[in-house]
Amino acid sequence: MSIIVNVEKQTLTLSGPGQDRHWPVSTARRGTGQRSGSFQTPLGVHEIADCIGEGLPSRAVFRGRRFTGEVWTPQLHHQHPERDWILGRILWLSGCEPGWNLEGDVDSQRRYIYIHGTPDCEVMGQPASQGCIRMHCDAVLELFALVRTGMRVTILSGDPVATSGEEWIDHAG
Repeated sequence: MSIIVNVEKQTLTLSGPGQDRHWPVSTARRGTGQRSGSFQTPLGVHEIADCIGEGLPSRAVFRGRRFTGEVWTPQLHHQHPERDWILGRILWLSGCEPGWNLEGDVDSQRRYIYIHGTPDCEVMGQPASQGCIRMHCDAVLELFALVRTGMRVTILSGDPVATSGEEWIDHAG
């Protein structure tokens, strides 16, 4: 099984034997980019480094990957409208391509790039995040139940030319 995030289409697809699951997502408002501090979604091959939130409430609030003890509600959202909400579950991504999304100032894991839950009032299908891949909470719970650490996650900006192998990944431009 593997995950493909298509930034152009704002979709996440979980592909596996006999099944493909699709969800709408929201990637970075500032587009794609590799550099730390860019607030952009990094492209390329990643893997799930950590799965965080097992057993917590479906709308558990996280800061620094730790449960704050809060559970998101519309009232809590209204009290803190400035928050970039990280809810429910976190899939922490690690780049697999040295110099592109691994090591130095392009390291996706050090940039704290996640697939995570966001409030249901947030619009999916259009860029709005600060670099992460956002999903509605029920969707991220479904995904979380189907994945494991080490699973491949490919983030691409459009449709791949080929669906097998990595020949379509062209970072040179």
